[in-house]
Amino acid sequence: MVRQNNIEKYGNSSITSLKGADRVRLRPAVIFGSDGIEGCQHSVFEILSNSIDEAREGYGNIIEVIRHEDHSITIKDNGRGIPLDYNEQEKRYNWELVFCELYAGGKYKNNTGENYEFSLGLNGLGSCATQYSSEYMEVTVFREGQKYSLHFEKGKNIDGLKKEKNSLENSGTIIKWKPDLEVFTDINIPLEYYTNILKKQAVVNAGLKFILYDEESNEKFEYCYENGIVDYIKEISKDKAFTDVRFFEKITRGRDRKDKPEYKVKMQIAFCFNNEINMLEYYHNSSFLEHGGSPDRAVKNAFVYEIDKYLKSLGKYNKDEAKITFQDIQDSMILVTNSFSTETSYENQTKKSITNKFIQEAMTEFLKEQLEIYFIENKLESDKIAQQILVNKRSREKAEKTRINIKKKLSGNVDISNRVKKFVDCRTKDIDKREIYIVEGDSALGACKLGRDASFQAIIPVRGKILNCLKAEYDSIFKNEIIIDLLKVLGCGVEIKTKSNKDFNTFDINNLKWNKIIICTDADVDGFQIRTLILTMLYRLVPTLIQTGKVFIAESPLFEITSKKKTYFAYSDKEKNEIMSKVKGKCSLQRSKGLGENEPEMMWQTTMNPETRRLIKVVSDDIEKTEECFGILLGDNLQGRKSHIEENGYKYIDIVDVS
Repeated sequence: MVRQNNIEKYGNSSITSLKGADRVRLRPAVIFGSDGIEGCQHSVFEILSNSIDEAREGYGNIIEVIRHEDHSITIKDNGRGIPLDYNEQEKRYNWELVFCELYAGGKYKNNTGENYEFSLGLNGLGSCATQYSSEYMEVTVFREGQKYSLHFEKGKNIDGLKKEKNSLENSGTIIKWKPDLEVFTDINIPLEYYTNILKKQAVVNAGLKFILYDEESNEKFEYCYENGIVDYIKEISKDKAFTDVRFFEKITRGRDRKDKPEYKVKMQIAFCFNNEINMLEYYHNSSFLEHGGSPDRAVKNAFVYEIDKYLKSLGKYNKDEAKITFQDIQDSMILVTNSFSTETSYENQTKKSITNKFIQEAMTEFLKEQLEIYFIENKLESDKIAQQILVNKRSREKAEKTRINIKKKLSGNVDISNRVKKFVDCRTKDIDKREIYIVEGDSALGACKLGRDASFQAIIPVRGKILNCLKAEYDSIFKNEIIIDLLKVLGCGVEIKTKSNKDFNTFDINNLKWNKIIICTDADVDGFQIRTLILTMLYRLVPTLIQTGKVFIAESPLFEITSKKKTYFAYSDKEKNEIMSKVKGKCSLQRSKGLGENEPEMMWQTTMNPETRRLIKVVSDDIEKTEECFGILLGDNLQGRKSHIEENGYKYIDIVDVS
């Protein structure tokens, strides 16, 4: 009967529709892609787009943006000014159509070139949707000797259109608004968004100047690229390219399907090759295509086809060698495409990808033609490109092979105690309690094994001095049995982030089998070196373990002080002197033995008992300083190491046994 009542409640009157501002205010993600900060940012881009479209048509050359302290925004242009007066054709005022009507605007006929040939605005949503999602919006337009003013609050117009004569001959539009926290969960758009988006728009709109004023920091930013994407690539490349910047441009016409209308397409492609920096960016009608779409597919198809053809013509491939992939090209290329069309099929309103079939086909064909000519006419550059791409390809393949081998070595669900020699596991499976002691040699293994709490403390011995992972190549590192055993015991894989070896990364901290990783070596020069080499391995292969505070060093006592009643342990000369001064009567002092010579009870008391041991947490507060330190002490900087020892060696002379 309860079910029947529910059915009766769901009837014809249950179906409702959102009207007016509620279409945006209650469902902002439908228009802006999100109700969070990303959606709020996109609402800014919608207003900015209108000013850019005006400038691209030749009306206005400066766009000013103000980021106000209260999170409101002002955008000002010197274009023609939005027409706001009465529209005889629509029998309504234009301000109502632009700011209060979704799917209304002046850019539906851009294929005819009537108002806007290549426009960012397309769907007639932006101005209205942004107005609807605002706490307030103030619109000021200078046009045809008149000044027009509008004011909106929470999607509703207040007091209609105000109109007065303007004695100045200037024209343009000023829009100030504040995104509404009732619509968006966050309206505090960071400064970085503005600097990023305005720079990108300056790149793809050659000669158009953008000025940003930030009230919060009291800073002013200006962006203008006279030669557009060519100047931008030169800036990114930082004079490190091994080819010149190449620029191709073409205007053509076509259609996506035989029964679809023909439209106009303008293509600009600029690129260079650089061993240190790589970048791909695609823009269409000034909108940054985060996901690419048609231009991305065109670039990949054309470059792989032409470079593969060039390599084959020179006989550069080895016998039975696989052909290059776009990744091999991308690793050494900086490329920007800047396309425009009078008809555009965006993936959605956020304009992060386009799907036009003709744009893809036209750009692919054009790029193939230009690249073929380029490789013929620029033999020296072409050979450099071919050689570098083959190096990238073979490095990638080698890295992939190594990654697979690493995965095989480190994977598997078999009990690690059966796969790692002399590893002694603990009983608990609770990760929050488990500790692994990395100890120095078999003798220390025996003492620690007998002295530990087997319920939560495991031990793995390191036999001798392990490989210096800062200087060794990855192939050598992953052939080293000691390192592989340590990585198996840790269980979390490795994280290697390099330009060419992105697939090396097998790291997942959730697979780490330990709450604490404790390095336990003798308190002598050899012990310190082994400790440093273990830390170096962790720093290079699994740095996140250091950054998340999982790595510790167990301090070993330097001195054993015995009196009639008690034995004391001192971890430094200062502690030794303090204890000696406090102990009354006769006592004996001796230098602590190596870990392997200690009694199990002493190991537990001094090194393994959580109540009495001393652990030093290994931290990396300053990444740059850490990298510099490792580089000097263990890297290839021999002169730096020599200078460091000369300047600082005297500070540590007391730890060297000179007897």
